[in-house]
Amino acid sequence: MEKVHFRISNNIGRINFDDAKANAMNPIFFNELHSALDHMEKHRVKVLVLSGRENIFCAGLDLKYLATIDAQENSRFTQMFARTMLRLFTFPIPTVAVVSGHAIAGGCIMAMACDYRIMQNGDYRIQMNEIRNNMAVPKWMSMIAGHAIPSHRMTEFILHARAYSPEEAYKLEFIHELYEDKNQLKAAVDAKVDDLRELDSKCYAITKKWDRNTLSEAVLSHLKDVQAINY
Repeated sequence: MEKVHFRISNNIGRINFDDAKANAMNPIFFNELHSALDHMEKHRVKVLVLSGRENIFCAGLDLKYLATIDAQENSRFTQMFARTMLRLFTFPIPTVAVVSGHAIAGGCIMAMACDYRIMQNGDYRIQMNEIRNNMAVPKWMSMIAGHAIPSHRMTEFILHARAYSPEEAYKLEFIHELYEDKNQLKAAVDAKVDDLRELDSKCYAITKKWDRNTLSEAVLSHLKDVQAINY
């Protein structure tokens, strides 16, 4: 694996993004993430923890890759991005995002697609910066964000592309828990995993499906309208 690394220990799945750079999303990233998710479903883990490298969770789409492809490939890649995030959003296992650094654009959406977000404080940004980079935000993406972001913050979050510090994100409840150092972060993640692993897996999966069924169908209906990303 070049970008996505995964393991299972004590029936807890862990996926770590680390390409020694910005964890930028490209086809390799998405294919490896799908393989990791397949593995977690196959082994029926109780909880899935997703994390990045130190100082960076994920910086979003690989703009250098986007600059090398034609419109047809761009459209296929956009579909891949959308369907991967939707799969994570509807994943039938409790998901915890451990955000120990920047979560930008697609990386921010990936964190929002998880059920629970725990972050380490620092000089980091949480931002949907697409519009500031001359990219339109598709409906499916704002739908996922809207499940995590209070409705009265959606305009500044999506349309105004505001950057938030970890403390601001925690205050506004984008982030569920915030800690000052990596030891506190680890302890908090362990505690949350212990809590979630006690839940009945079948009931969790069914209830999550019911909770997100209408929204997921709406997201799928919009995928046919997804246009190639402008960069």
